[in-house]
Amino acid sequence: MSERVAIMTSGGDSAGMNPAIKCATDYAIANGMEPYLVYDGLRGLIDDKIKKAEPEDVSGILHRGGTVLRSSRSKRFFDYDMRALAYKNLKDKGIGKLVVIGGDGSFNALNQFHADFDIPFAGVPATIDNDIPGTDYCLGVDTALNVILNSIDSIRDTATSFSRAFVIEVMGRHCGYLAMVSSLACGAEICLVPEIEYDLDQMGERMRLEKENGRTYLIAIVAEGVKMGDYLTRWIGDTLKMDARLTVLGHTQRGGSPTVRDRIMAYHFATGAIDSLQRGETSRIMTYQDGIYGTTSVREVAEGKAVMSDKILKLCRPLCR
Repeated sequence: MSERVAIMTSGGDSAGMNPAIKCATDYAIANGMEPYLVYDGLRGLIDDKIKKAEPEDVSGILHRGGTVLRSSRSKRFFDYDMRALAYKNLKDKGIGKLVVIGGDGSFNALNQFHADFDIPFAGVPATIDNDIPGTDYCLGVDTALNVILNSIDSIRDTATSFSRAFVIEVMGRHCGYLAMVSSLACGAEICLVPEIEYDLDQMGERMRLEKENGRTYLIAIVAEGVKMGDYLTRWIGDTLKMDARLTVLGHTQRGGSPTVRDRIMAYHFATGAIDSLQRGETSRIMTYQDGIYGTTSVREVAEGKAVMSDKILKLCRPLCR
């Protein structure tokens, strides 16, 4: 009997998950494995929403955002009895390996599952926050950045037309990667992120001088992790005497057709995950660091901390003061 592997998505959705699902499924078949698909994430493992992958299940999904397998965050998975039920569901189908496409929370959950029942898994990093230790890139980031930039470009049209200031809040949890990269890419005047200490007094003086030299509008990008969107909007109005508006982009950043980069990264990560399992590795997370594809242990992900590029930090510091 062919070796059976289950493929699932878990946690927050991101563009690139569907290409990863298709690539993992196709590559597993090409390497003599029998792929199964788990619907509804961790909840689906418990509720036995597991079916053998058919060609039509992964046909025509490369261009779609989100995840056709759907996702969930299941508190029930913290209960050993529920994990035991999930294990029974897999065992009854002869499934002995897992590919999980998600973030650090999903990896930690599957690592506990492996510790309980010795089922190896390989993790594909997928989160627009780009905050998984050990990898420079996670699926969905490039698509999210393009969504953000399209929104900023549209907002800039209104900003210039009405001589307004716009504060744009982007996602990222406690990581400022999206805010920093989008600020650099769009030429924002202000950027506030958790990783860099900001100075509103210096910022106010800098913007006052720019206004004296003819600036009529400004764009400020704020990472949600600093919780400064409302305050900065009021501060701009009070300090710079500009009509300031706040735009929270929210979950639009998670959607959209995956970019070329996210589709290609999905291919590399997904095939790497199948290769890792076939080498007999357990609890390995796919990585991309300094231009090299590799793997790291789930322990490194759990205990480590995402490190921001020194170059990006250096370029963004002037925007924070």
